[in-house]
Amino acid sequence: MSKNKTLRVGVVQQPCTSERDVNQKISEEGIRAAAAGGAKLVLLQELHTSLYFCQHESTELFDLAEPIPGPSSEWLGALAKELGVVIVGSLFERRAPGLYHNTAVVLEKDGSLAGVYRKMHIPDDPGYYEKFYFTPGDANTGAATGGFTPIQTSVGKLGVLVCWDQWYPEGARLMALAGADLLLYPTAIGWNPQDSDEERARQRDAWVTIQRAHAVANGLPVIVANRVGFEPDPSGQWPGSQFWGHSFIAGPQGEFIAKAGEKADVLLADVDLERSENVRRWWPFLRDRRIDAYGDLTRRFRD
Repeated sequence: MSKNKTLRVGVVQQPCTSERDVNQKISEEGIRAAAAGGAKLVLLQELHTSLYFCQHESTELFDLAEPIPGPSSEWLGALAKELGVVIVGSLFERRAPGLYHNTAVVLEKDGSLAGVYRKMHIPDDPGYYEKFYFTPGDANTGAATGGFTPIQTSVGKLGVLVCWDQWYPEGARLMALAGADLLLYPTAIGWNPQDSDEERARQRDAWVTIQRAHAVANGLPVIVANRVGFEPDPSGQWPGSQFWGHSFIAGPQGEFIAKAGEKADVLLADVDLERSENVRRWWPFLRDRRIDAYGDLTRRFRD
């Protein structure tokens, strides 16, 4: 294709503290820096207004949850309108009494709420007790077909997924099949400080590889935002998490366009949205799918 449609995207990678105001200030500085650098789409990491509270279980922590619209969506909406950018944020949603979600919010450049995505895959592992706090998502705002539906914005259809979702090819594929132009993953993932250097490297490399594979398998750019810094477990049951950062932006063949390290950073990159069309012509994976033979994918396991 001769026409080039380029979108400058930004990713804010930050540490978090127990003080919401401090976290918001860091996020806002990152959003403003990205916008000043020309970004029209900015992605924040998972649960960026607080510490990663799921390291232990406490009913008192449900007080961190908020409605939509509410403080976070209104703050991000005002920033989006002021700066003229689309912002993807992340919050602990109180949908109803006793019903809570891990939710990504998409704010349009005019400040309006373009849509939400409620995390579908919920982990339950040492240091990541999310099933205690979060109900799996069911449907996006305005979407009648279920959770894996892109959110339409002025910069394209955004296939927003959250953290643990990133390990599942089904979610990425369903977003692609629904017409997503980009896949976005706000994330909070880190090491157990007691892990060996070799184990840490294996875990991080697997995390990077699986998401680059989603780009390749679907012919779509992938944008990933992860947090950084050490966060202790206040209950003392777990040694805490060292969040490893390494946020990145990849093209539709999995190629790195921009990469961060393990410190706070604001990534900027130009993503050629027309490239997906060419890549899908060269590698027509969607054409060659054997949809007649995939029925067993809806089973838990083939005994």
